[in-house]
Amino acid sequence: MANYVCSVGMEVHAELATKSKMFCRCQVAFGGEPNTRTCPVCLGLPGAMPVPNRVAIEMVIKTALALNCKIAMNSIFHRKNYFYPDLPKGYQVSQYGEENPLGYHGYLDIPAAGGGTKRIGIRRVHLEEDTGKLMHLPSGGSGVDYNRAGTPLMEIVTDFPPDIHNGDEAKEYMTQLRQILLYLGVCDGKMEEGSMRCEPNISIRPEGQEELGVKSELKNLNSFRSVQLGIAFEVRRQSAMLDAGEKVLQETRGWNEQKESSFAMRLKEAENDYRYFPCPDLVPMQFTEDYVECLRSNLPELPLAKFMRYQKEFGLNDYDANLLTSDVEWARWFEEAIQKGGEPKAICNWMNSEFAKLINEEGILARQSKITPEHLVQLTNLIADGTISGKIAKKVFMDAYQTGKMPAELVKESGSTQITDDSAVRPIIEAVLAANPDVVEKYKSGQQSVRGFLVGQIMRESQGRANPAVVNKLLEELLQ
Repeated sequence: MANYVCSVGMEVHAELATKSKMFCRCQVAFGGEPNTRTCPVCLGLPGAMPVPNRVAIEMVIKTALALNCKIAMNSIFHRKNYFYPDLPKGYQVSQYGEENPLGYHGYLDIPAAGGGTKRIGIRRVHLEEDTGKLMHLPSGGSGVDYNRAGTPLMEIVTDFPPDIHNGDEAKEYMTQLRQILLYLGVCDGKMEEGSMRCEPNISIRPEGQEELGVKSELKNLNSFRSVQLGIAFEVRRQSAMLDAGEKVLQETRGWNEQKESSFAMRLKEAENDYRYFPCPDLVPMQFTEDYVECLRSNLPELPLAKFMRYQKEFGLNDYDANLLTSDVEWARWFEEAIQKGGEPKAICNWMNSEFAKLINEEGILARQSKITPEHLVQLTNLIADGTISGKIAKKVFMDAYQTGKMPAELVKESGSTQITDDSAVRPIIEAVLAANPDVVEKYKSGQQSVRGFLVGQIMRESQGRANPAVVNKLLEELLQ
């Protein structure tokens, strides 16, 4: 069996988070009664004239800037001609060419497997309109819902030859790209709803061969895991075909999530099959340097930059920084707590453990809970100044989560402050030692491991309020 090199080109479609469609004022929304959000423009009826959505154009330019692209200062729309039931006009308004798309010749850095980063070239970021949606009817026939037709759609295409060589890199690329889109607020990134779709083009070639192999395009991937599994499956399928002396066809294949395998859909079209030509209904777009620089200056801090800053500025490790920056709202919540006086590592620990556990169990967002950044700042400060122990803090946090009361108020109500006075802790320790003479004898005979049992009994008797440092100091004295 030959050794093969895999090459993966990524085509990612992201529905833009605009209120209206690309060329008309119909509402953009997920689901709903079929064919209720349509008009003569998005249905392609005779005489209807399109008007471009300015917000959608700005969203694509912002994304292109975030992906380090050059911006086409003069750009036009094209018609991509093909006939399919979900395309009401018989063509799709899109963009074509090497330097005509709104963004071109960019890159995205992703974390590399062995440490550091790997640069993935971006060939173009262009703007087009989405198609309708084919539906299988209960009666056995098919129908078309045009609610989605005309939705602003951004396509991000990686460079050629591809820089991605396996499913793991493809998954990491998708993860980083999705985070950028969420940080920019241009797409909600919900692959399960189809607002972000990925179509990898996979080919393999024998090791040492320069020319790329025949590619297959994979569709119907609705998760990062599906992208990863789909690429791995295609590598195995194509390898088996080449080993058997068969030819790999250039085709579009669907992904079966249940069987974790792909299936043939149709032979893949060549570029000239689409007969691209400039759209006569839409005027050319022209941008000034000042306009582009204004959009650039308003870009937020992007995920990778934030990840690296959290490590450098707050001393967080890779794991914690990654968890905090993986969701833009989670990162904002963290930074708000820091701005209100929280100690970064302490806030991070509570967010990524107790707080994350509770909101995940409820299936809600942080800001939908009764816990605010002020709650965590106050709680961690109470621990830091010795008012309460870590064990008491967990009980206080749970009460705060359920009631919304501030930690200091709960501590005052319950009287659960930490006992740090030697004279108050000593009688508790003496009582525990008197109740466990056999354990004390084992300790004195050299079985030091029983010390943990005694500490546990002392903490139980004090209801977790005894200061651990005071307990250990006095216990050592009394055992001697």
